[in-house]
Amino acid sequence: MEPQVVMVTGAGGNLGRAVVAELAAAGARLACVEREMAPLDALQAELPADQACLKLAGIDLTDAASCRLAVERCLEEFGRLDALVNTVGGFQTGPVEEDGLDGFDRMIRLNARSAYAISAAVLKPMQAAGYGRIVHIAAAPGLKATANQAAYAASKGAVLRLTEAIAAENRARRITANCILPGTIDTPVNRAAMPNAKADSWIPPQAIARLIGFLVSPGAGVVTGAAIPATGLV
Repeated sequence: MEPQVVMVTGAGGNLGRAVVAELAAAGARLACVEREMAPLDALQAELPADQACLKLAGIDLTDAASCRLAVERCLEEFGRLDALVNTVGGFQTGPVEEDGLDGFDRMIRLNARSAYAISAAVLKPMQAAGYGRIVHIAAAPGLKATANQAAYAASKGAVLRLTEAIAAENRARRITANCILPGTIDTPVNRAAMPNAKADSWIPPQAIARLIGFLVSPGAGVVTGAAIPATGLV
């Protein structure tokens, strides 16, 4: 993976940090995207001193111009952009009711609009190069919702359909697009939110990062348009 340049959004989050560590160990050059600089500074401190890491702070992934800026800065720094790993998203629950429209809009904006905007931005240089890898994080409710999941499930369902469309539109250009449907990720935030839950079956971020590492590799060209469950440990 040494020649690859990978953009990781939400790079300072729990999953983002695990993805960055996995890709750095594989030799990738990284463009790390966050809203604030502090998480990126903390992330860089965890990486080897010689790791090529472009810190892109102040990026609003729901804004097309901001996404274009992130891609332009990546191209200026590295001259190419081979892969995108988009870990950004939000979660909330609630019933379908008149007061729920704001929450619905928020989920669509955080999960679906952000995935669309950053995908559109990275696709342009990938199409020009005739190569690319795109990985989004979706969720099982995007396949089938249960009670109080309408907004979240609809937004993640949109990510699934977006991923399928990107894969179909870009197959001839050697650009793959896949999404991962993780189980409950074992993070400090989830443990604090669910203190009484049994966490034995929760998925370590590092396990998902290893799967992502394969999907963005040159050898993963056979997999595209897939929604891959990541819900169990062996």
